[in-house]
Amino acid sequence: MKEIGATLKEAREDMGVSLEEVANDLKLRVSQLEDIESGNLDAFKDVFYLKYFIRDYAKYLGLNYEDMIDEFNEYLFDYTSKISIDDIRKAKKKINKKQPKEERRIASPYTLERKQIITIPPFLFYIGIIIVVFVVSYFIFSSFNHGSNDIDEDMVAYMITK
Repeated sequence: MKEIGATLKEAREDMGVSLEEVANDLKLRVSQLEDIESGNLDAFKDVFYLKYFIRDYAKYLGLNYEDMIDEFNEYLFDYTSKISIDDIRKAKKKINKKQPKEERRIASPYTLERKQIITIPPFLFYIGIIIVVFVVSYFIFSSFNHGSNDIDEDMVAYMITK
């Protein structure tokens, strides 16, 4: 990672561009660029975004960004392959203790978190249906009764006049 950062820093300095200019043009913070140039992987929470920062920075400097990404992928593979199984198990236990069982998910920068859909308990759903049926029935029967009252009044008036 330090080699990638050194290559980017050297190219930037050769172009005579300041960190502030690059940060402004790429919409990044100066501290992010400094961390990239110093090879500080720990400053980034998500290596997925770091990869794209490196790609954009290399493009901006006119470097072969595909080679830079390949180099980063190789570094990342070497870096992650050095993590011991014990460390992975400890991290997994730590995560499992912090999260309730139903919330445990595999976290990956390549996994999209979906928004949880709010579900209605079945009994509320059935109560809602019953209420709708009663309201619709009320309007239907009240319109029939209202109409029949009009006919009865007309009939009575007709009969009285005769």
